[in-house]
Amino acid sequence: MERLKIAIQKSGRLTEDSQNLFNECSIEIQDGKRQLLAPSPNFPIDLLYLRDDDIPQYIEDAVADVGILGENVWLESQTQLRIVKRLGFSKCRLCLAIPRGEKYEGIDYFRGKRIATTYPNIVKKFLLDRGIEAEIHEISGSVEIAPNIGLADAICDIVSTGSTLMSNGLKEVETVMRSEALMVANPNLSPEKEAILQKLLFRIEAVEAAKRNKYILLNVPNTEIEAICNILPGMKSPTVLPLAKEGWSSLHSVVNEEKFWELIDNLKAHGAEGILVVPIEKMIL
Repeated sequence: MERLKIAIQKSGRLTEDSQNLFNECSIEIQDGKRQLLAPSPNFPIDLLYLRDDDIPQYIEDAVADVGILGENVWLESQTQLRIVKRLGFSKCRLCLAIPRGEKYEGIDYFRGKRIATTYPNIVKKFLLDRGIEAEIHEISGSVEIAPNIGLADAICDIVSTGSTLMSNGLKEVETVMRSEALMVANPNLSPEKEAILQKLLFRIEAVEAAKRNKYILLNVPNTEIEAICNILPGMKSPTVLPLAKEGWSSLHSVVNEEKFWELIDNLKAHGAEGILVVPIEKMIL
């Protein structure tokens, strides 16, 4: 039986977020700190734990079939991989930063400047699109130190909170791109592996739908059932069960969490009582 090889980052925030995603999909995984390849015992996938910069090439070379990586890493790699799904976690931004004491009046500041970065392809395109020519120094490791040791006038690096920039005497001045975790795939998967990928996506989408929605239970007067059903249509229509108390029913539905607080006053105005909101673990649409 075919198995889908999925490459994920060996360590870091993206690793934890990826592992949490598999756990939420009820897919058992093994700790990859001591091994490169970890098969799942209950789903036909094998996880490859790799450096994030290596993931695109492994997929392009068909060593791995699918990968979870930052959008910035995918874009920098310039590989022809298929974006399967935006995962919405591990969000960050790629920013240009300069010494805190420098005056900044616009993108022309970078004309002729030396910029240190791990993402030369992205930075070159960003600047050239704006008519700016600069000297790009590709370095790995701690980019933030480059201005302090005279290697560069500015840097371009991934930022989450900005605390690392501040501690190195730098300030953000331009956002080059915003990034999140992507699931990408080799464009030439076999039909069998594509089928496994679709089953995985089905589980992921069920988990995501559950996070967006809540199960709601409320007691309502029978005279208000029709009005409340129009407020809470649920996936098809609410479930209505009679209560022991005459003239009352229990109404069950599913609501989008973002809209719940907009609806609560309207529900109470129609006599709803004993409102319970319960998390949903999985939601199959």
